[in-house]
Amino acid sequence: MTHPGPHKPGPGDAYGTPGQPGWEKDQPAYGGGYPPAGGYQGPPIPPAGGYPPAYGQPYGQPYGGYPYPPQRTNGMAVASMVLGILWLYWIGSILALVFGYVAKRQIAERGDSGSGMATAGIVLGWIGIGFLGFGILFGLASATGY
Repeated sequence: MTHPGPHKPGPGDAYGTPGQPGWEKDQPAYGGGYPPAGGYQGPPIPPAGGYPPAYGQPYGQPYGGYPYPPQRTNGMAVASMVLGILWLYWIGSILALVFGYVAKRQIAERGDSGSGMATAGIVLGWIGIGFLGFGILFGLASATGY
């Protein structure tokens, strides 16, 4: 089986034959001709400065800076919340209450941040004290035979 070779245009060809009128007339060469009225449009110009900033980096200088330094978080409030979460055989609950109330007083005097953490430590401390009370009541009830 042999290949017939390249296609040769003939009179019945939809694209015409090379000898027909208008075959090669009025057609500029590839890429030739006049440019459009406004000129050619190239690719968009990248922003000044080159590449965008890396992930997590700010885009530019902040406007005006910070009006005041950021507030410090009260350390007693942090300790109160941590001890309220850990409980440490209910000693942590008692310390969470003490540190929480001291932190609330210091926050009111100094203007520190951490009021929510102090409140969380106080609440968790009271929950721990409640479990301690139920544990003691359950122990007494089971020891006396109830």
